[in-house]
Amino acid sequence: MSRRKPDTVSGVLIVNKHGGVTSHRIISACRKLYDTQRVGHAGTLDPIATGVLPVLIGRAAKAADYLIRHDKAYRCEMLLGIETDTEDVTGEILSRSDAIPPKDEVRRVCAGFVGKVLQTPPMYSALKVDGKKLVDIARAGGEVERKPREIEIYSLDVERISEDRYVLDVSCSKGTYIRTLCADIGKALGCGAAMAALTRTRTGGFTLGEAVTVEELERMTPEERLAALRPVESLFTALPAVDLGDFHAKLVRCGGDLYQEKLRLSAEPGTLLRLRSRGEFFALGRAEEKDGVPVVRLEKLFVLEGAGSGVAPGDGKEKTE
Repeated sequence: MSRRKPDTVSGVLIVNKHGGVTSHRIISACRKLYDTQRVGHAGTLDPIATGVLPVLIGRAAKAADYLIRHDKAYRCEMLLGIETDTEDVTGEILSRSDAIPPKDEVRRVCAGFVGKVLQTPPMYSALKVDGKKLVDIARAGGEVERKPREIEIYSLDVERISEDRYVLDVSCSKGTYIRTLCADIGKALGCGAAMAALTRTRTGGFTLGEAVTVEELERMTPEERLAALRPVESLFTALPAVDLGDFHAKLVRCGGDLYQEKLRLSAEPGTLLRLRSRGEFFALGRAEEKDGVPVVRLEKLFVLEGAGSGVAPGDGKEKTE
């Protein structure tokens, strides 16, 4: 059995995805540009969508499960008077309506979606049921029951650009489908609606203004592409940081528990922590209790012993996940 080529580069790349391609195509392009197979992302964008797509290179790919929990912001165009099977304008039209409500009614209904609401995931999505993607089931002509789930719309600004078209600026929690938000608004208005365009403007602390396109990456030198990577720690800046001495850093790397009292730390059980050693981030820890005593346990190791936290190669053997 051949061994996977070791990671020689690691970091976070903020890509401005262009329209007409899948997120997977962006990942494939980054694999070639950074000469590594270990590339991932969190928060798939539909082919119609553009905007912020954080791409995780090398050992940063281990952070995908944490990144999808970040809040997001979008700018979308909503077309009233139409319903489609995909909830956007790329789908098959199911109904049309000329009864377009006035602007004040649209604003009133949109305001009712701000806050915690229940949203049913669309069939045309990457969610899986019994191991099968909903989108594959839908394309085969099938449909399965989906349970509504709670999301939160933090803010929803509405701007009319024509009688039947509106721009929505949405700040929302993870798991929110903007296509479904448009469709639900259309149902509440009684005329139907579909998403006509979508741009993700922010994921967590990463914004569209700092993103680069694949075309720009292709024009860069290898050194410039490396410089475009952000450290893995940039994914976790909202978490409390804990600086460890050499002894405690080695202990937690080997899977040992760290007593919070020894670290002069008081963190609630379940709290995620950034673990740093000699000024460098190397792992996530989680506050827990062991026999009633507060401890910190290794959650995820991102930097191997003897390797840097940025784009340095890993030259050690990983002790644990």
